Amino acid sequence: MLKIIPLLIAITALSACSRDESISKFANPLAIYHLVTLDDLAFPTRATISFPEEGRVVGQAPCNSYFATQTVPYPWFGLEGIGATRMACPDLALESEFFDGLEGMTLAEVAGDTLILSNSVGRKLVFVAR
Repeated sequence: MLKIIPLLIAITALSACSRDESISKFANPLAIYHLVTLDDLAFPTRATISFPEEGRVVGQAPCNSYFATQTVPYPWFGLEGIGATRMACPDLALESEFFDGLEGMTLAEVAGDTLILSNSVGRKLVFVAR
């Protein structure tokens, strides 16, 4: 019995390391965050981001819905495996700006209903939950 206790402690410690430390743990999983500004300029159309479950990111760009995986620990931010539908619309140029901005973000801050994604070169996306 005494030999099992160290093994159980080790297993418990390892399982603690695998807990979600991504933004999914800190953002409201029921919230849909709407893009308000991109690089301090009002974003003229709809774009959203949500974190419905551990490591999962979904949203609506100006033309297409998208999904990705977020695996780095908060407050860091990075998306992997970004995929999107392929519909055309008049806002494709804005969609490209949105995706370029989103892919370049490296830091996240959740404060109440506000989500700020930023990076070291001064780019910033500000979202508000609605």
